[in-house]
Amino acid sequence: MAVLTVTAAPLDRRWWVLALVVAAQFMFVVDAFVVNVAIPSIRAGLNATTPEIQGIIVLYQIAFATLIVTGGRLGDIRGAKPVFLLGLLGFTLASLWCGLAASGGELVLARAVQGAAAALMIPQVLATIHLLFRDEERGRAFGIYGFTLGFGGAVGFGLGGWLVALDLDGLGWRTIFFVNVPIGVVLMLTAWCLMPETTGKPETRLDLIGASILLVALLCVLGPLLLGGEFDWAPWLFAVIAAGLLLLAAMWPVERWVERDRRGLPLIHLDLLRDRGFATGLAAVFCFTFANISFYLVLTLYLQLALHLPPLQSGSTVLPLAIAFALMSRFAGPRAQQRGIVALIQGCGVQIGGLALLGIAVAAGLSAAPALAIVLMVFGIGQAMVMAPLYGLVLTEVPAAHAGSGGGVMITVQQIGNGAGVAVVGAVYWSLQAAHTSREALIVSLGILMISIVFTALFIRPLGGAR
Repeated sequence: MAVLTVTAAPLDRRWWVLALVVAAQFMFVVDAFVVNVAIPSIRAGLNATTPEIQGIIVLYQIAFATLIVTGGRLGDIRGAKPVFLLGLLGFTLASLWCGLAASGGELVLARAVQGAAAALMIPQVLATIHLLFRDEERGRAFGIYGFTLGFGGAVGFGLGGWLVALDLDGLGWRTIFFVNVPIGVVLMLTAWCLMPETTGKPETRLDLIGASILLVALLCVLGPLLLGGEFDWAPWLFAVIAAGLLLLAAMWPVERWVERDRRGLPLIHLDLLRDRGFATGLAAVFCFTFANISFYLVLTLYLQLALHLPPLQSGSTVLPLAIAFALMSRFAGPRAQQRGIVALIQGCGVQIGGLALLGIAVAAGLSAAPALAIVLMVFGIGQAMVMAPLYGLVLTEVPAAHAGSGGGVMITVQQIGNGAGVAVVGAVYWSLQAAHTSREALIVSLGILMISIVFTALFIRPLGGAR
């Protein structure tokens, strides 16, 4: 069986390649945050309906999450560089299409294509880090990766409100998509010159059977989670989710059949599924991400609907949190390399402390945006102490030949965790807000998030022995 190898690259070139791939990751993260800030302007500019507004966000996430494992495996087969370039090209063209969209329905379709292209591009970021760096250098590399995630969120919050308010040349919200085009072109040219060639498995075909089953399964699981509120959580939605979970369970015998009887390369390698440490790490990732996007959702609802802060001021309130996350991420990777699992568990403790402080501040009636921004920074620091080191830990034992697939599986679990958190915590917030007050709704939601972080720490704890 062919083994994935990377042609020798000087030390400085490897770090330039890292800068390149995390720049693409940065563009992806900014795009995710910036759209949320611009939604009111998009609705007004296109006369978009509520389902179309939901689709602009949800179909992007579904397209990304359902195809991410396939994108990762394509990188293993064809090499990270060509798949990365293809995904980056698709993302750039789809961004241009988003900016030119003439209706809500057209923007929904363009966003779905953008998410599908991101599913090709993003797994190659983690795979490239995994292939080029080892030991302490990998900790530094994941620290930079984590910094990019936090800084991308900070820029997304601030840039979205600023671009919409500035209304460059009368383009309004369209600018948030057009800005990706020149950046994407520069990144493509740079990637063509700098990214190392990889020897994948060109004689191997993609496991289309596994890819099809996984696509349908994830659609069944993620679709109801992200759209359940629109259908008042009708009973048939839970039947669809159950069918999706059964299909996910069926992946094991299907992939074993592909590997043994057809002697092919399964979409998800069985060694990954057999690895107890990898499975435990995925459980930790699920719990961690359950409390990630859902936190920002209920926080944004509280700031804008309860405290009546405009989008620009709401983004500015969260901006110090994102900056604190970005700065702490720079040191989190090396710190985790030195202290091991203890550093991640300490990060969970800081997150819980940050959520508790926010709950106390809200219960006391604190509503001043600057004061809330200071309190939020504690959560951002704790989140940074966990995110990148956790992802690096989960990928540590993934064989180089399956780096793309392993990264894709982890990101898929991340997206399922995000979707489940938004569905559960969002539903709790809305129901309590309607029956009681926004303050009580936020406090209860923060309690749920604290429980999720506790479970994150419980799953992280045995990882030290698993490795």
